[in-house]
Amino acid sequence: MSPVPKLRMFVLIDALGWRLVEGRKFLCDLLPFRISLHTVLGYSSGAIPSILSGLPPSQNGHWNLYYFDPKGSPFRWLRRFLFLPDQLLDNRITRKLLKEAGRRLFGLGPAFECCVSPRILPWFNWVEKRDLYASGGISGALSIFDYMKQDEIPSCVYTYREWTDKEIFEQARRDLQAGKASFFFLYLSEIDMFLHMHFGNDRLLEERLKWYEIELRGLYRLAQQIDSQMSFTILSDHGMTAVKHHVDLLEGVESLGFRMPRDYLAVYDSTMARFWFFDDGARQIITEYLQALKCGGIMSSRELQQLGVYFPDQRYGELIFLLHPGWLISRSDFNGDGWSPVGMHGYHPDDADSDAIFLSNNAPPATLHTISDVFQCLEEAVTS
Repeated sequence: MSPVPKLRMFVLIDALGWRLVEGRKFLCDLLPFRISLHTVLGYSSGAIPSILSGLPPSQNGHWNLYYFDPKGSPFRWLRRFLFLPDQLLDNRITRKLLKEAGRRLFGLGPAFECCVSPRILPWFNWVEKRDLYASGGISGALSIFDYMKQDEIPSCVYTYREWTDKEIFEQARRDLQAGKASFFFLYLSEIDMFLHMHFGNDRLLEERLKWYEIELRGLYRLAQQIDSQMSFTILSDHGMTAVKHHVDLLEGVESLGFRMPRDYLAVYDSTMARFWFFDDGARQIITEYLQALKCGGIMSSRELQQLGVYFPDQRYGELIFLLHPGWLISRSDFNGDGWSPVGMHGYHPDDADSDAIFLSNNAPPATLHTISDVFQCLEEAVTS
């Protein structure tokens, strides 16, 4: 009779940074191996594929959700309708229809959102076409879920796409008791939004962390009853930084007098703006405007290479402007009106508040420095 596989559990808690755990007794008695990890530049769309593949965005292909792809854009047919006024082309109903078309007709997956104006959408494609938490989910690399499928390792995976955090805990407990798998992966996403809206409120944070601690402790004890040698690891993709300043970057760039998509394209996120230019004058004037701003800076090719987010074809940006920690772009493509968070992520990885966590009851197989290194732990879990 072959031995029963050792039980391995990984819990990814979105945005639970090292600064929020450091100094707290958050499961210290159960998870004594505790270190901070550098995240990748950008958002979860780049961080999580790096964790799951062990490769930086420049190698696995996933960084920001939208990338420049004028020939392959599933919405290139929209160009013939650019003569329409914004009242008809860019409104809530149109964006909803385009979202459904992307999901149901163009194979962009259930996570697709029409986050940019339909006026520039025909020049872009969407990177996250498949479920990241399943085999084949990462377009440019194999993930841990590909390896598990190849080796036929029974696994249970839980994400926000099917359950709330509370439901994930409940389902994981049921599946543990039923002996459904030897590998469990839980992605708990709700604390990210909580921190966006309540970052800095220590009382509310303590209450929320207490709830997670109770749930995680119960899950740990149950797993331990099933396999006394089980491995239990909690990790995150990035941390959270207090928002102190706002800048309307969109208004500033638009005031320069150039037009999209004739002269340039721009995609604005909460902490980052990405540009592509079709006019030399627009390139020069917009670049000079950005260089003069004190709230952030233009990233050099060398720095992008060092951070593992450099793409020679510039699909993710010909020019990338990154805000300094604590600054927020007040109007962006990915957030609607009324979005005014007190906490944000997506700053330079050297920002200490952006560090992620690694908490485990077992020492990692090697020294970990970045969230990509966690893949070594995932790999060991499915090969040992």
